[in-house]
Amino acid sequence: MIKTADYDIKDISLYKEGRKRIEWAFRDMPVLALISERFEKEKPFKGIRISACLHVTTETANLMIALKKGGADVCLCASNPLSTQDDVAASLVKDFGIKVFAIKGEDNKTYYSHINSAIEHKPNITMDDGADVISTIHKKWDQIDFQILGGTEETTTGVIRLRAMVKDGELKYPVIAVNDSMTKHMFDNRYGTGQSTIDGILRATNILLCGKKVVVCGYGWCGRGVAARAKGMGADVIVCEVDEIKALEAVMDGYRVMSMNEAARIGDLFITVTGDINVIDKKHFMLMKDGAILSNSGHFNVEINLKELEKIAKTKRNVRPFVDEYIINGKRIYVLAQGRLINLSAAEGHPASVMDMSFANQALSAEYILKNHDKLENKVYVIPENIDREIAKLKLKSMGIKIDKLTQEQKKYLSSWKEGT
Repeated sequence: MIKTADYDIKDISLYKEGRKRIEWAFRDMPVLALISERFEKEKPFKGIRISACLHVTTETANLMIALKKGGADVCLCASNPLSTQDDVAASLVKDFGIKVFAIKGEDNKTYYSHINSAIEHKPNITMDDGADVISTIHKKWDQIDFQILGGTEETTTGVIRLRAMVKDGELKYPVIAVNDSMTKHMFDNRYGTGQSTIDGILRATNILLCGKKVVVCGYGWCGRGVAARAKGMGADVIVCEVDEIKALEAVMDGYRVMSMNEAARIGDLFITVTGDINVIDKKHFMLMKDGAILSNSGHFNVEINLKELEKIAKTKRNVRPFVDEYIINGKRIYVLAQGRLINLSAAEGHPASVMDMSFANQALSAEYILKNHDKLENKVYVIPENIDREIAKLKLKSMGIKIDKLTQEQKKYLSSWKEGT
């Protein structure tokens, strides 16, 4: 039986509702279901401790359950103070005996105490969404008295941090960049972030997107998804970029592209998805029109410079859940979810069907580390292509879709240079 000391959650009595929601998500996660079934038979993680710092959602719950079925001793903490679903955390503890340290709305001190609890679990494998567990482990590396075989990283922001660690010669163990697999970033980032970001904004504000000037800051895979969903709902989409090629792509995709200084004057709704700091800054606040709404779907709450906004605002008040109103020079500016991930703060995050592929990647990456850690260097790796393609194959099969195969003649032609016109 799991002990009280092994978890810190809001209210364990919420477990019944959490269990129903976990089951609802699982029905839309057929790839993870197949992996979970194999894990239960083979027990690849027997004797292995895994600490995961991920958004505590129904989809994450099903990943944790799959790992436990595979024999792992699992511990979970939140990767964002506002992304925890408290009923899901309760069910993981009560129904599945999994150690959970996560409370929606926890302060920064509690957030890091929960990360430290996950580290005190003495993991052999770490799982991150934003690299907070890995970075915390590295800050106290001289105190680590257990073997870490490797880790996984879920998101773009975390991979950026890890590559910086490699560049500085600081990374102490190998990490699989789950985010860089094709079946993750091409689908999760584009379709998942695209839909869930708009979902979070609409739940928080109940505004009509049709006819609004929506400014999307960043045109990576997440930005592409957000822009497409907003355009599909009738918005006039404007893209701001610093990368010439991505900016050109946005133009070719039919969007207006301009500098943030230009967009700040005309935007109704601003959505940041860049992974960088101060994308919307003091000079932009001063240019915005009355009633502008600011939201973020990047991992950390740094893309909107809230410190500067607090300084220049005459007043601040909460006007509805997840909506704060700032008054600047008589203008109203609204910030959603304290600048944190809007899709997980005000909504439920990505749909289960897309997280099915992302968490299949997580599960198989952990297994790959277990089997190959002695061959891996302290670098950031992409999951092997054969695993990536197997996930895509299983997803297509679950959707009842069949595709063609190359004939031997076609394979020979594609591998030859001799045949021409």
